[in-house]
Amino acid sequence: MDQLIAATVVIGDRSYRIKIDPADEETVRRTVKTINDKVIEYKTEFAGKDMQDYIAMVLIWLATEQQAGNGVLAQANTLTEKLSTIEKMLDNQIS
Repeated sequence: MDQLIAATVVIGDRSYRIKIDPADEETVRRTVKTINDKVIEYKTEFAGKDMQDYIAMVLIWLATEQQAGNGVLAQANTLTEKLSTIEKMLDNQIS
């Protein structure tokens, strides 16, 4: 396993010191950028809330996106299985 590196990320005006695998650094930084962009979006859309509210909104958004992605993956797996079954049936018809 690679050595972990220290990184500082800023989310919603707060700094967090974390240790990450060097291979994951780019992914972590892109994720942090997405979070901060979404916080800014919510700040302009829902004025008057505090930072914790915005971060909670982003957390709900991210979790929902992840769940929706898992649903798409499950549908793709089911579709692949059905296509394989149809392909076998067609192969049997040709033989």
